[in-house]
Amino acid sequence: MATPTCNALPKVRFERGFLADRARLVRDVVIPYQWEALNDRVPGAERSGTVHNFQVAAGEKAGEFYGLWFQDSDLAKWIEAACYRLATHPDAKLEADLDGIIATIAKAQQPDGYLDTYVQLTAPDQRWTNLFEWHELYIAGHFIEAGVAHFEATGKRTLLEVVCKLADMICRVFGLGEGQINGYPGHQEVELALIKLARVTGELRYVQQAAYFINQRGAEPNYYEAEAKRLGRAKLPVYFYLHRWTYLQAGKGVREEADPIGHSVRAMYQLCAMADLARETGDASLRAACETVWRNLCDYHTYVTGAIGSEWNGEQFSLRYDLPNDRAYAESCAGIGLVFFARRMLDLELRGEFADAMERTLLNNVLAGMALDGKTFFYVNPLEVRPAEAKRRFDQHYVKTSRVPWFGCACCPPNIARTLASLAYYTHSVQADGVALHLYTDCTVEADVAGAKLKLAVATDYPWDGRVKVTVDPAVAAKFTLRLRLPGWCTSPTVKVNGTSVDLAAAQTGYLPLAREWQAGDVVELDFPMPVQRVRAHPQVVHALGCTALQRGPMVYCLEEADNGAHLGSLRLPRSAQLTAKFEAEQVGGAVVITADGERQEAADSALYSAAEPAVKPARLKAVPYCLWNNRGEGEMRVWIRES
Repeated sequence: MATPTCNALPKVRFERGFLADRARLVRDVVIPYQWEALNDRVPGAERSGTVHNFQVAAGEKAGEFYGLWFQDSDLAKWIEAACYRLATHPDAKLEADLDGIIATIAKAQQPDGYLDTYVQLTAPDQRWTNLFEWHELYIAGHFIEAGVAHFEATGKRTLLEVVCKLADMICRVFGLGEGQINGYPGHQEVELALIKLARVTGELRYVQQAAYFINQRGAEPNYYEAEAKRLGRAKLPVYFYLHRWTYLQAGKGVREEADPIGHSVRAMYQLCAMADLARETGDASLRAACETVWRNLCDYHTYVTGAIGSEWNGEQFSLRYDLPNDRAYAESCAGIGLVFFARRMLDLELRGEFADAMERTLLNNVLAGMALDGKTFFYVNPLEVRPAEAKRRFDQHYVKTSRVPWFGCACCPPNIARTLASLAYYTHSVQADGVALHLYTDCTVEADVAGAKLKLAVATDYPWDGRVKVTVDPAVAAKFTLRLRLPGWCTSPTVKVNGTSVDLAAAQTGYLPLAREWQAGDVVELDFPMPVQRVRAHPQVVHALGCTALQRGPMVYCLEEADNGAHLGSLRLPRSAQLTAKFEAEQVGGAVVITADGERQEAADSALYSAAEPAVKPARLKAVPYCLWNNRGEGEMRVWIRES
């Protein structure tokens, strides 16, 4: 095997502000808290059993497997998050905890490389026999990502050697050769992980294995049909009800699907791998397939908050425009998958729409999944909640009306942690002739650009304020292109370099290229005015018809019962109402809130139905950022506001 190359997390230091606060929360609170949860030491939280399972599989304790068949992946995602934390903020205790659990994982691994505690402890003679339902390859993918992150953060090869052994086994077992299994993952993840492993080890066979899994998916004869027949599974789980294997994106080849289909997280991870393969191999057909699905994903299947996956039965995509609010699934992991996919599309082509979508989903849907205390979480992120109904109705049984400390199926909390711990991957990208800034947040970026060492100091109160100052500090004067994203939500941006206004006519696909010889101390000033915008849905989104959503900058807003009283559906916002935005330091952790004079419709009499004209009374409306809702106790919430 080639010698691994250590490529650490991009050097970005988050100084202050909105995202810096989240990064600090993950670093100081979330990662230690989740370690306690994984060890079943959080009072009142659902049991995880994850560390327990590895200890049993390693022979360190007696016991039985606990939890779901994909429980191992929670630990892998936490390890990845912890490694990103070590990359930026060394911590002896955390590193010791990682060394300890990695030693346990290594002991639990089978001599041939196999690693899955569910199968090892409950069905050791049935490895790789139930690919469509069990998550062996999904778990392997998450551990491979964790192994890469651990090596890049610490330089240690302890976990990397474990995952290379696992990946080598997968390469031996799966393929079209004699004696190989010609199947592919029931839950995609190992494909993108193998490409990460190839990049760090230089081993081309891992890219080839990822390409096999992608290219074989949905091929005829369908592997899953034969597998289900062999297992005697004539009746599939209820969430397979629509065209069977489309739930797993395996009803046809990956290049043949125009719309996002099936389980939303699976779909996003598959698209991530397709985009990575298109970049690694130059496969134009995969790139075209990604472009097609991207267009339809954005045009027909995405909530105003950036969330995806509207159907609770199977956590999957529904029909075009079917975006219900109180029944929205909008899983945190699906939003994270969209962030991953958008970032990879930026690597294929620098287009502002990719960064716009990445920002919208990250700042609204993903951040809503974690409370301001870092110790409670949402799995599902609806756009409208009435707690009494959500607790009563079966078709909303999955909606939590307050964040909870942990889940029996806890895929989302460590996924949020690893995403926010690795924000440095999303702020910018280094290109052959320069650097592109994608996300605006107060930070310092260090990179090697066009053969020169460069530091960019970004000073801003974004997303509350649209003014951004970028101080360019190359080690020596250097020619390169600084590409600045002009957010799609902003209608009148301005840019100055050293006080001189820049003509924005040169902007290309959402980015403004500034090519020049940069001197230390050069300053770029950007101004993105942030008036409150009323956003309206396409008329075929019937669940939002006659309503408006409020947006300021990249932030989507909502009404909460805490500010507006109960029965939010009776509130109306006149089209002529003045919308006022003001930063309130004491409001939900410090945020810009929006107020307006609105109306409340009241019943004309006590009848359930009446011909009498309803009464309308004045009401003061107050909206807070959607990502911050439910930090002041349980209550109603609503994104789409009725207009009058």
